[in-house]
Amino acid sequence: MRKVIASVLGSVIVSLTAAAAHAAVLVAEVDVPTQTMQVIHYGKVIHTWRVSTARSGYVTPAGTWRPKRMHKMWYSRKYDMSPMPYSIFYDGGYAIHGTNAVSRLGRPASHGCIRLDTSNAATLFALAREVGPGNMKVVVRN
Repeated sequence: MRKVIASVLGSVIVSLTAAAAHAAVLVAEVDVPTQTMQVIHYGKVIHTWRVSTARSGYVTPAGTWRPKRMHKMWYSRKYDMSPMPYSIFYDGGYAIHGTNAVSRLGRPASHGCIRLDTSNAATLFALAREVGPGNMKVVVRN
């Protein structure tokens, strides 16, 4: 009986360890209808920010991703070398990045990226670097 219990407990521990390895330390969760982002660190909401997602004619895809690459400063080759400070690319050319067009935050305004106030983008970028991109998830909900 002890061997059975030890075996079951061992399996549970392995399962919990595997689940913890796949859990994200940092989550940037974007709610498109409310144009907000919650930043969740170790399961606790630490920031709620206004964002701008895709305006009419464009799309911000829904889903869950891990960051693919990060750039302190990126210039969009597709959109006239527009600056994209503190970019966290998560799905092809889609990224979370800073913007100076803060008056447009809180409503759709982008070509599909998720725009943040540049100071908030810098904060998120620093957190992503601290935990590592493999420990972060970007979640977009429509």
